[in-house]
Amino acid sequence: MAMPSGYLPIFIFLAIAITFPVVAILAAKLIRPSAPFAAKLEAYECGIKAASDSRGRYTVRFYIIAILFVIFDVETIFLFPWAVRYRQMQWFGVAEVAVFLVILAVGYIWAYKKGALEWV
Repeated sequence: MAMPSGYLPIFIFLAIAITFPVVAILAAKLIRPSAPFAAKLEAYECGIKAASDSRGRYTVRFYIIAILFVIFDVETIFLFPWAVRYRQMQWFGVAEVAVFLVILAVGYIWAYKKGALEWV
C-alpha cells in the first residue's frame, strides 16, 4: 500500500519539529560552561539568603481561580471562528453564539455565587 503524497510534507514537518529542539538542547549542553559552586546552586542568585523554603503552600482557592481563568479564557477563544464566519452564518450564527454566551455567563455566575472568585 503506497502512502499518499499529500502526507509527505506533514511527515517532513513532524521530523523537523522533533529534531530541532532535541539538537538545540544537545548543542546547548555541549557549548555551555559548567562550573557549579555554592552561590550558583542556591535557589535565587540575587545575593540575599532565602528566608524560607521555596516550596511554600498555596491555598486551594488560588488553583480554583487559576483553573476558572483558563476555562473562561479558552472558551472565549471559540468566539474568534464565529466572528470570522459571522456573515455566512447569519441569524443562526447569532443564535448559536448567544446560547454559547448564556452558558458561559451561567457558569460565571455559578462560580461567583459559590465564592470561587473571592480572593480573600
